[in-house]
Amino acid sequence: MFDGCLMMSFHSLSYPSHKLGYVNTHRIMYKTRSYRVLAVPQSLYLLPTDESGTFSESNKGSGSTTASTSCDSAINLVNTVGIIGGVSVNSTLKFLRKLVQWGSNDESSVPFVLCSDPMLSKDLLLHERSSLPSLRRGRNDHTRLDPTPIVENLRSKRIFLENSGARCLVMPCHVSHSWYEEVSKGCSFPFLHMGESVAKQLKEAKLKPLEAGSPLRIGVLATSATLNAGFYQEKLQNEGFEVVLPDKATMEHTVIPAIDAISRKDIEGAQTLLRIALQVLLVRGVNSVILASDDMRDLLPQNDPLLKKCVDPLDALAWSTIKWAQSAEKST
Repeated sequence: MFDGCLMMSFHSLSYPSHKLGYVNTHRIMYKTRSYRVLAVPQSLYLLPTDESGTFSESNKGSGSTTASTSCDSAINLVNTVGIIGGVSVNSTLKFLRKLVQWGSNDESSVPFVLCSDPMLSKDLLLHERSSLPSLRRGRNDHTRLDPTPIVENLRSKRIFLENSGARCLVMPCHVSHSWYEEVSKGCSFPFLHMGESVAKQLKEAKLKPLEAGSPLRIGVLATSATLNAGFYQEKLQNEGFEVVLPDKATMEHTVIPAIDAISRKDIEGAQTLLRIALQVLLVRGVNSVILASDDMRDLLPQNDPLLKKCVDPLDALAWSTIKWAQSAEKST
């Protein structure tokens, strides 16, 4: 896991293992480790952060030959994408894999700057878990974490990415979008919204109602934190869809227990509960279900027939990002 900020520009796919360096922000030392990578990096910069998420300007106490941490050495391309990592490192890397694989060809690829902060991930996870009664671990039922530090951290990442050469920002994280308006306020460049991306993708799919004369219904399956934020509902309604959410009984008896089962490593139990939750939404006449949860998105096997009715917002965000990058490159 990279503990800091990673900058890369990929130019060719399918390459043998390479040595990648990383900076450990707790010991500030340089190491190497073999990783199988998808492409050869044209440039690699590692920008360490301290425990508060602040970016260091120098490698304090290190005599190593690490890559420069100066913002002056960042990627300087008009189609550079800045990525703010979220609650799940795996989810961030999956988005990155989609961006690289789908957005690359023999002549070009999407340059990007990635900020992955483990302290931010931890805070986002605590916020998400605080909305789940069974996972509060003895907290008072009315206890809610103050999101102000999270918002400030996300804003600092956004500003840093802008200063590092990013010309478009994305957050491949459902929970982070709870504060999209606050984080994107004052942004000088396009800041793509995952909810808007998936809503437009569904609109372009030209779906037909399951019953003649009835509205197009889209289900949203997510944790309470994401559903309470309401951004998926807003973006879908803006495109003319009727939004169907899990009712209270479905949340209490399937969704929340499923996430609880995942935390206990009871994958089979979680899969069963997720299938029930999906079937309840489908019975209510939805055309598709947006799986807006990192925990639930990869829970079912890829050949599960229920997944044919599901939409992954990360896919929509990746395609929106690629379209922007291609358009920005052509405009030069």
